[in-house]
Amino acid sequence: MKRDINSLANGVYDLVIIGGGIYGATAAWEASLRGLRVALIEKDDFGSATSSNSLKIVHGGLRYIQHLDYKRMRESIRERRLLMKLAPHLVHPLPVVMPTYGHLGKGPEVLRVALWINDLVGYDRNRLEDPQKHLPAGRILSKDECLQLVPGIREENLTGGALWYDAHMYNSERLLLAFLHSAARMGARLANYVEARSLRFRGNRVVGVEVTDRLSGMTFVIQGRMVLGTMGPWSNVLLRWLRPHAKREAVQWSWAMNLVTRKLPPKVAAGILGKHKVWENGHLVDYASKVYFTLPWREYSLIGTLHAPYHGDPNEFRVRAREIHRFLIAFNEAYPAAQLKEDDVYFFHGGLLPMDRPNPKSGEVVLTKHYKIIDHSREDGIEGAVSVVGVKYTTARDVASKAVSVVMAKLGKASVPVQTEQLRLAGGDIARFEEFEKEATEKNRRLIPEKVIKQLVRNYGTEYLRILDYGKENLHWLKPFKGSSVLPAEVIHAVREEMAVHLEDVIRRRTELGSGQLPPDEVLRQVAELMGKELDWSGEKIREEISRVKERYRPAMD
Repeated sequence: MKRDINSLANGVYDLVIIGGGIYGATAAWEASLRGLRVALIEKDDFGSATSSNSLKIVHGGLRYIQHLDYKRMRESIRERRLLMKLAPHLVHPLPVVMPTYGHLGKGPEVLRVALWINDLVGYDRNRLEDPQKHLPAGRILSKDECLQLVPGIREENLTGGALWYDAHMYNSERLLLAFLHSAARMGARLANYVEARSLRFRGNRVVGVEVTDRLSGMTFVIQGRMVLGTMGPWSNVLLRWLRPHAKREAVQWSWAMNLVTRKLPPKVAAGILGKHKVWENGHLVDYASKVYFTLPWREYSLIGTLHAPYHGDPNEFRVRAREIHRFLIAFNEAYPAAQLKEDDVYFFHGGLLPMDRPNPKSGEVVLTKHYKIIDHSREDGIEGAVSVVGVKYTTARDVASKAVSVVMAKLGKASVPVQTEQLRLAGGDIARFEEFEKEATEKNRRLIPEKVIKQLVRNYGTEYLRILDYGKENLHWLKPFKGSSVLPAEVIHAVREEMAVHLEDVIRRRTELGSGQLPPDEVLRQVAELMGKELDWSGEKIREEISRVKERYRPAMD
């Protein structure tokens, strides 16, 4: 997977995709599988915006039961199973507990029925060869069982809990990269740091995208028979190009925030009942009830999610220190056993999601429930353009597949169904994950530590051998960075094969060096110097890259 700007500038494509988040990545893969000549561009790094803001949960849609939305449940259950099949090294089962209180809406009787319906609707959830990916049936827990799994929750009126199984991503950034690698191997041309500036029209038809390579400053046109916008919070930019006289933004946005903290007591993912709080007249005021989620992830815990309306420029969105402070107040009140302080927050994720409106009673954001695939020939009288407004990570592939079907029809091509469940993503050709991990560990334990092998397998799957091959060039590249299980070989691979051009690309999105917290100065310097040799950085450039990374781990103070 290499950055080839000349091919983008000189080629003619069936489909040009604008946006390299999870929706763009899955669309590139789906379109390439169907034989389309595909180009994808991303103005920053792949997956660096909303796709990076995640609790890492792959939802089966249990909460849709309350709206009797079984169609969305089936979509989510299918995609959860499919992701465990496509990338078995990256997606794994996750037990989830919801404590029950009293005997009414939040009691065990109602949730017992919900679990039964969930298992019934997900009757085919375990149609996977690998038993490690099988999800047991949900069940009701006693009070003691619930407290063992989620110590320290409020015990007043506690009647037990509901246990069910979803899935989680070991590394959501590498899952996105797996889709991109797979698309590239099918012939797709991909490039990060290439920004779309406008659309090129011929009459009322879009025939290309005017872009600027942000690294070289080169401006050119990518010619395409169709354009697909998967731009997330920048969707309104595309819509303004297509609707220059519109008086208001077509999509309303909210910001969302999740935190990475020190390890908390829960041994499973857990819903913690608390209050949604709103800042009024210098005080936090309780409004409606709210469920906060926490889950163990590597050596950390993830907690979330806070939402609020956002009306600014998506380029200017930042997570702010005061928002983290208020979130901790609300979470600690809901779960006093946590006693989290600002120093316990190692990192934060923020992103923008489409919303319908703020709830006038509670002040909480009402998120948009359904994705949108917009055929702009119908909506705006403009041929050659389709756009997607997605709402969740779990079903991105399914939505992308539907969008590509629209594109195929517009191109007059037969949309031959792809047998997706028979495929694997790059690194995912693993029949039984636990056996594969054990075999890899035993085979390489004399070369590198067991902990290192396990993180390589969980990040790269079968591709871990490509990382080890760099040791033939320099054996020192197989010695982990101090205090880490990440190898210098991963940095070399990220630069040479994964379009990493900034230090942040490697620290946050190619390796797990900084996905949980800011690495030590010594490690930052070593990684920067290693990249500098590959990319011919000056000493000043190395210092700038380190400073830029450190800034990303500081919330805005205003």
